[in-house]
Amino acid sequence: MRTSRRPVPGPGARITGLEPDPRRRGALKVLVDGVHFATVHEGGRSAGLAVGQAFEGGLAEVVNRLAEEEGAWRALLVALERRGHGTQELRRTLRRKAHHPEAVEYAIGRARELKLLDDAAFAVNYVETRAARGRGPGRLRRDLMALGVERTLIDRAIAAHWPEPEEALDLARGLAEKRARQLAGLAPEVKRRRLLQYLARRGFTGRGVGELVRKVLTPAGVG
Repeated sequence: MRTSRRPVPGPGARITGLEPDPRRRGALKVLVDGVHFATVHEGGRSAGLAVGQAFEGGLAEVVNRLAEEEGAWRALLVALERRGHGTQELRRTLRRKAHHPEAVEYAIGRARELKLLDDAAFAVNYVETRAARGRGPGRLRRDLMALGVERTLIDRAIAAHWPEPEEALDLARGLAEKRARQLAGLAPEVKRRRLLQYLARRGFTGRGVGELVRKVLTPAGVG
């Protein structure tokens, strides 16, 4: 687990500055006896930090906690700048980076309040972008569940993209026709089995897929 424990200043030490960090919007640099001790989030003032305050008692613990929360928040922003995340996936990512669980929950909660995390919107975007890359409903459902997205949100996103289940077969047909050409020369049963396996990996299964493969493998289907 990540820690940001710092040597506690000696007796008589005081907070001599709470300065905005020019590199981190909303963050404060805590100066103790004129020396930078830690960088905390903007909640530092409401947590009771003040210039002139004696740095004694449990104050070091408070500052360390605020600094850990700030660190988790910055890591969250970096992750979201790279790509979209679902809440549970982002939580796991931050914990893998050894941020304290309570700091992670602070960062997650802050992101939700600012509308930076929305699992429903994430699921919709994931389905739209991955479907464009040839992934079918089954694969999308498995992938999103592995990312920790709620099943109801996944089902809604898939239904929004394919209001009728049969509509997904149009995508499957194009993939099957292309793959069938690549499998030219194989025995019919081998080609059929490999096509079904290929489509299953892509997320297309069921009776309709079996019928689609049968049609693709007829002379008329191959074109």
